[in-house]
Amino acid sequence: MDGIASYFKFGERGTDIGTEVRAGLTTFMVMAYIIFLNPSILSAAGIDVPAASAATALVAGVMTIAMGVVANYPLALAAGLGINGVVAFTLVLGNGLTLAGAMGVIVLEGLLVTVLVLVGAREAIMNAVPLALKRAIGVGIGLFILFIGFVNGGFIRSPEGGIPPVVPVFPASPANFVFIAGLAITIALYVMKVRAALIISILVTTVLALLAGVTKIPDTFVLTPSFATVGQFDLADVFSKLGLLAALLTIFSIMLTDFFDTMGTVTGVAAEAGLANPDGSVPGIGRVLLVDSLAAVAGGAAGISSNTTYIESAAGVAEGGRTGFASVVTGVLFLLAIFLSPIAGIIPAVATAPALVLVGYLMFTIIRDIPVTDVEEGVPALLTMVLMPLTYDITVGIGAGFVSWVFIKVVRGKLGEIHWLMWVVAIAFVIFFAKDWIQGYIV
Repeated sequence: MDGIASYFKFGERGTDIGTEVRAGLTTFMVMAYIIFLNPSILSAAGIDVPAASAATALVAGVMTIAMGVVANYPLALAAGLGINGVVAFTLVLGNGLTLAGAMGVIVLEGLLVTVLVLVGAREAIMNAVPLALKRAIGVGIGLFILFIGFVNGGFIRSPEGGIPPVVPVFPASPANFVFIAGLAITIALYVMKVRAALIISILVTTVLALLAGVTKIPDTFVLTPSFATVGQFDLADVFSKLGLLAALLTIFSIMLTDFFDTMGTVTGVAAEAGLANPDGSVPGIGRVLLVDSLAAVAGGAAGISSNTTYIESAAGVAEGGRTGFASVVTGVLFLLAIFLSPIAGIIPAVATAPALVLVGYLMFTIIRDIPVTDVEEGVPALLTMVLMPLTYDITVGIGAGFVSWVFIKVVRGKLGEIHWLMWVVAIAFVIFFAKDWIQGYIV
């Protein structure tokens, strides 16, 4: 026990093993919903739900333990909400990639982030992209997730003929009522600050769905976990389906989302734990970012989307977690949760949809830190945030934000404020948006 205390620096950080165990358990409880929610989102792309649930728990467990042991921070990782939506709705349903091809994109962007971390290029990228755009990306993903939640809950649908593009669906079926009841339960648990509110709401809503006949327990129920998704990725599919330029921009856009989301989460949680420097920097952040980037690769390679550091880690910090041992506890619990994965197939979309709505709201709250009244920041932020859900494509939102930000700076004569990397990316996105016209003109 003394060896553990020494390795994780219990004395130096003013904690003990009991506190760290309690913190690790708390973090797991507020994150466990992802074991069911991630497969639910990816099911739109045709994934094997129970197998995806097992792989989700497996990768979360292994990478969270790695974060604790390597970086010694109370940070937990799991499949990132938002990027899994990109995999299902943008890459597979929108761009026509196979599910394996979409996971190949995740592996590639994870490798790209890893290289950037190893060569120390993160500072250059962080300095190049305006803070307002970074925050707008997070808000836009939140709105995208919220929109998916309402669609999965059957509350929004596309009408025949497509005019208007979407219409509300008023309660007319058991599934509609189950979703509304689940949303009410989710919001109530959250505002009452009940720990593990999301996983409790998913399980309770699933019971309601069973009682209402919306879902049922299968005739054959296999309790042995399946890892059929592991190794299901294809690195070449994105290039053959989209072409070189579109493929590179798609990988780059997802990389931006992954990269900046992690930076914000790590900085915030470290500051809350009292582990950040006075200037807000995080000691040893290189190790944190390295584990996080490898988690993206691992998630894609396991066929369950990018894994990233979770803001829910703050719950464990609030319970006193100050070292990586809390993460080790959380990771072990995720590994044990693999044996719960067979029940994932019972949980219907209407049971996880309310959790998506609430997660979307939580990500939306970042908007408070965006100077929307400043036209130079507000217009690009608006385009970034709104176009993601409207087009069902995160890449389009990011591209519109980059191009409009550079354009406004040029019009206002502020060329000196545009980093060279912003020029490169903005021009690349202009070509990306015009690629169909360019190809038609050349042909």
